[in-house]
Amino acid sequence: MKTADGDSTHGRIHKVVSRIPRGRVATYGQIARLAGLARQARLVGYAMHALPAGTRLPWQRVVNAQGAISLPGSVKAYASTPAVASISIAFSGSRGRARKPRNET
Repeated sequence: MKTADGDSTHGRIHKVVSRIPRGRVATYGQIARLAGLARQARLVGYAMHALPAGTRLPWQRVVNAQGAISLPGSVKAYASTPAVASISIAFSGSRGRARKPRNET
């Protein structure tokens, strides 16, 4: 989907995600609002899901409203990645929860 100024909706979301500081997290809803897509948190999820493998976009800094990373299947494999370790995610069962506070917007 293209916006009036020619930027794709996913591109706007990616720009917001790329600005999340190291060691901090933001929710899908916060990202949607900052991208000018209020009340479209699910669209942020679609944009994150569509990222190619090996992307440099800090997807691990995006959490749901409960402060957990939303990933399909088992997330234990992600616990040992340096990117996830950098924001101090605590894993319990198949869920990860951010220990550090979210960015306030």
